Amino acid sequence: MIRQTMRHPGLNLGRDHGQAHDHVETIVFGFWVFMMSDLIIFGLMFATYATMQGSTAGGPGPVELFDIKSAFFQTMLLLVSSLTFGGASLAMRHHMGAGRITLWLVVTFALGGGFLALELRDFAAMIGQGAGPWRSGYLSAFFGLVPLHGLHVSAGMIWIVVMIVQIRVFGLVPAVKTRLLRLALFWHFLDLIWIGIFSVVYLGGLA
Repeated sequence: MIRQTMRHPGLNLGRDHGQAHDHVETIVFGFWVFMMSDLIIFGLMFATYATMQGSTAGGPGPVELFDIKSAFFQTMLLLVSSLTFGGASLAMRHHMGAGRITLWLVVTFALGGGFLALELRDFAAMIGQGAGPWRSGYLSAFFGLVPLHGLHVSAGMIWIVVMIVQIRVFGLVPAVKTRLLRLALFWHFLDLIWIGIFSVVYLGGLA
């Protein structure tokens, strides 16, 4: 009788990871459901932004406000951070040790911090020009969508710190491995959302 290999949505750790492989399917699938609900929220914010693009109330618009070079650098930082998190996931799968996984997580954290620093600098510059969320419907929609993503990145960075601590305290036990899988899905999800923001908000606004 051929035993079927369990497939789960996320990184398939392989049978040599034992319980972390065998019992992760339901947990990770539930996390996918959570992320889809989060995607609905972002979808609503994108829709609101699209309907408010012309509602500048005589105030500044994308051409006057956006620093496309900064947005590009933010995009590169987040894309590279997705690659480094992939390195952490592969290090876990191929038993490269807690130290290697932690190193990749620290690099990912640093890249996420660079992304947030640039984003906050851009927000401060906009508000310094009097272009805060109170200025127009367009800016309200902008500050509803883009900082929401930044808030998620902040939550992901806190989660990374928690996972580094758990790796040091508990080691790579099955519960820690499945939490790392969920964090990986969350981080890559934020990468995809940012690509949408960069394309629709920044590139679309300057087109």
